[in-house]
Amino acid sequence: MKARIIKIVSKEYTLLDEDMNKYDAILMGKIRLQIVPSAGDFVEFEEIDGRYVIQKILPRSNKLIRPSVANVDQAIIVMSTKDPDFSINLVDRLVMLIMHENIKPVLCVTKCDLDYSDEIEEMIQEYERGNIQVIRTAKTSLDPSLAEILSNRVSVLTGQSGVGKSTLLNKLNPEFHLATQKTSKALGRGKHTTRHNELFIVGSGLVADTPGFSSLDFSHIEKDELAHTIPDFIPYLTGCRFNDCIHENEPGCKIKEAMEKGLIPVNRYNNYIEVLRVIKNRREKY
Repeated sequence: MKARIIKIVSKEYTLLDEDMNKYDAILMGKIRLQIVPSAGDFVEFEEIDGRYVIQKILPRSNKLIRPSVANVDQAIIVMSTKDPDFSINLVDRLVMLIMHENIKPVLCVTKCDLDYSDEIEEMIQEYERGNIQVIRTAKTSLDPSLAEILSNRVSVLTGQSGVGKSTLLNKLNPEFHLATQKTSKALGRGKHTTRHNELFIVGSGLVADTPGFSSLDFSHIEKDELAHTIPDFIPYLTGCRFNDCIHENEPGCKIKEAMEKGLIPVNRYNNYIEVLRVIKNRREKY
């Protein structure tokens, strides 16, 4: 039988099959020596002597460290219009990290019912004209497309504190908050807490219960990989005069040409250059 791990507490595993049936399982000892299982892993399992036993962990499409989740389909970047203010600097860096992990980024803008500046509105519209999906939400209304986006996918949410990540999920599934609170209390009891890793059912999708990409660490990205992590760059990545163009100072660069023609936002390009220089400076220190 095949299913996905949705919860790990110590050595106990909860599996969910495609018909939304749950199974409590244990892990075959030989597997534990080969790979550390994670929530999101697809597995093959069978019933042996009245217990379900995981026999094999299937190949992953990706794997995040924080939160520890495998086979993630998308990362929802949650940004508010104000309190805290919308940050294109942070959005662009998160998109780079998400794309590098072969995960689809989606931008969800919260607090759209508040009175915010025209400058922030233009920043949001830049993303709406670009190559990532953008959803707007308000305190009194929720874009119905959010539930659709989460449907049948594994999602992680990321963004600053106070932007409304929990509020979004609670609107979609009021039991989400109760489930996370119950889990936190259970794990907090006693002197030692057990290792815990879980995906929660929200709508017909699965959502990680902890923020993803909480550390803006680019140490694992090479300078020639960075441009491929920016959706607005992708249509112009071929055709540069030099095959090893990193789109900084080289002549005949299609990315710079697109930026100068207004096809790529100047902010997007400038944020790319900032991160590129961080990567280059790191290499020079080695």
